[in-house]
Amino acid sequence: MTGERLAMSDERANDERGAMSGPAAHVFVIAEAGVNHNGSLSTALELVDAAAAAGADAVKFQSFRARSLATAAAPRAAYQRETTGSSAGQLAMLAALELSADDHRRLADHCRERGIEFLSAPFDAESVELLAMLGLRRLKVPSGQLLDLPFLRRVAALGLPLIVSTGMATLSEVGAALAALEAAGCPRTRVTVLHCSTEYPTPLADVNLTAMVTMRETFGVAVGYSDHTEGIVVAVAAAALGARVIEKHLTLDRGQQGPDHRASLEPGAFAELVQGVRAVGVALGDGVKRPTAAELDNAAAARTSIVAARAIAPGETLTADNLTTKRPGTGLSPLRWDDVVGRVASRAYAPDDPIVEPLP
Repeated sequence: MTGERLAMSDERANDERGAMSGPAAHVFVIAEAGVNHNGSLSTALELVDAAAAAGADAVKFQSFRARSLATAAAPRAAYQRETTGSSAGQLAMLAALELSADDHRRLADHCRERGIEFLSAPFDAESVELLAMLGLRRLKVPSGQLLDLPFLRRVAALGLPLIVSTGMATLSEVGAALAALEAAGCPRTRVTVLHCSTEYPTPLADVNLTAMVTMRETFGVAVGYSDHTEGIVVAVAAAALGARVIEKHLTLDRGQQGPDHRASLEPGAFAELVQGVRAVGVALGDGVKRPTAAELDNAAAARTSIVAARAIAPGETLTADNLTTKRPGTGLSPLRWDDVVGRVASRAYAPDDPIVEPLP
């Protein structure tokens, strides 16, 4: 592999870090097509179209060679047996869901045509090399490979930003994976850690969304959320908690047989998720507490000033009995109340006249 493929310019690296940091940063939305193509390139291309139409930033697939990923003895998970209607081992299921190298090239080209980033999660060394050759801007480390030290070293050596899923992991295991990536040449400034639960679909009681915040505070990394719940509520909540990346499965039909369709969104619902996440991103702002321009326009009408509660003669002492506060807020601020009380009126005031005594 050439140095050009392995290296990433400082400019691009800075751009990638900036895209996923800061309270007002753009939330990077990934449409997880995964294996919802059911092994069909034409369906995979349709998923690219659906993701682009929904407004996602990237559409992500899964890259693997079945025989490199699982032995013949590897069983299907319980949810896989239920959603595929088969109790056969993983190997047969994975073989039917493989995308060829040419399929990957077709998908990458189609993503460029549709203006959406092509992204994939490799599961084996050969797939890592394929994705690097295709010139991906970043790679996704799937939850199942989080503790695979040889795999982590291989992806870290590419010098690309990494999005790392942490399903099934403890906090110490996440720390160990980050340490391995750093030791292999990928600093945590280039890593975004995704909280997720490897349960399809994930019950709300198992989400534990604040664990995402814990990882951010513990490891000082950008964080996000890979959502396997039903609906869009949890993903939008994750954006509100500061997720820089939101990943959600996309399918053309939730009723299809396959391991992930049931925990996926159809195109219309996915578009709603994108809209919700974008709205939250705007609403989060920059974190500085200050009035907006619209609020400043309303302040005079909504706030109060110190005014005369009754007629006040010149030389009369200003007291809590002859003063009050009323709208509009164009006069002396009620925060100066203690400065006014006890002073001697320098002029006469009619009821509701704003107090205009000179104050230090």
